[in-house]
Order: sequence, then C-alpha cells, then structure tokens
Amino acid sequence: MTETELIDDETPDGLLGWCLVANVARETAHGESGLEIQRGTRHFPIGALLWIPPIPWDPGHGRWPAVGRHRGNGRRYVNMVVRAEDLENFRVKGVYSEGLVRSLNGRRHDPAAPRTLRNPWTRERAQNWADGWNRPRESIRIDGRSHPRITVPNPPPAELAVGGEILHLAHYGPRGPHYSRTPPPAEWTPEP
Repeated sequence: MTETELIDDETPDGLLGWCLVANVARETAHGESGLEIQRGTRHFPIGALLWIPPIPWDPGHGRWPAVGRHRGNGRRYVNMVVRAEDLENFRVKGVYSEGLVRSLNGRRHDPAAPRTLRNPWTRERAQNWADGWNRPRESIRIDGRSHPRITVPNPPPAELAVGGEILHLAHYGPRGPHYSRTPPPAEWTPEP
C-alpha cells in the first residue's frame, strides 16, 4: 500500500464530507437527434470538474444541479443544472473547501456552521452512483413508445425480457434501441 492510498477507516485531515464529481465531456450532442456537436457546455469548458450534490429535487429527467467554476470566471463556484449525458468520468472526491461547502449547500447554507454540508453524500452511496453512471446505458422504445425507466447497455442485446414478455431488437439508431413484441421474420434458405 502506498502512502497516498487511504485505509477505509481513516479520515483525511480537513475533510468536510464526500461528494460525487464528474468532468464535462469533450463533445456534447445537442439539437435535433443530437447531431449538433459542441465542445464542452455553454457554461463549463471541456474537462471542468463539477461537484454534484445529492439531488433534493428533480429538475427534470437526466438533469442534475451541479457546482463548478464557470467558463467565464474561473475563481468562483456557480450552481447550474446540467444534463447527465454531458458528463463523464464519475467518481468520489473529498470536500475540503468552505467556499465549495457554501455552494453545495446553496440556499440552505448556515453561516454559523460554514464547514457543515447540509445534505452530504455517504462515500458508499456516491460510489454506487459513480459506478452506475460510468456504465453506458440507454433508454429504450417499445413499439414506438418511449420507456425512459427501462435501460439497456450499449450495445443493446438482441432480446430483452421485460414484465414476463420477450422483446426483440428491431432497430438501433441515433435515438437509441427500438424493441418490438413481434419476433423478426425467419430467414429463408433455399432447399437444395
């Protein structure tokens, strides 16, 4: 074991809490069918480190509140809502800065306790989220209807069991995998 590795029971000096973090992806897809490619996001440059507090409210499917240093002003932390698909390299980091604690707490920050995170991550919970988001998954469509809560890995399997029925991969395109309840036609082979 090297000197930089932590033993699970050890807490580093000055640690104020744990947080889920991610970097802004090199290329982010926008526009119709995600065909417009941008470098970074409007508010954060490529590779910017974003701190993601536990979500106390749902700002919309696949969108999270995040704290990071803005593209135009790299000195102060700003709170923004970002798309989860614009982030990569999820991991857990320790929080050591009172300024970061103030930004993560947002409106619920107590100036009398400047070093206290109001809604902290546990290290295990943050690691579970990081592991889940580092595995690429896509929501599916079944017979033309979107099912965002059902996800599959990339590349998607040819057959999928959902609710006791077998679904068959009909098409895989820019809008993700499309499954059908009807099996694909049997391949015709000529008789000798």
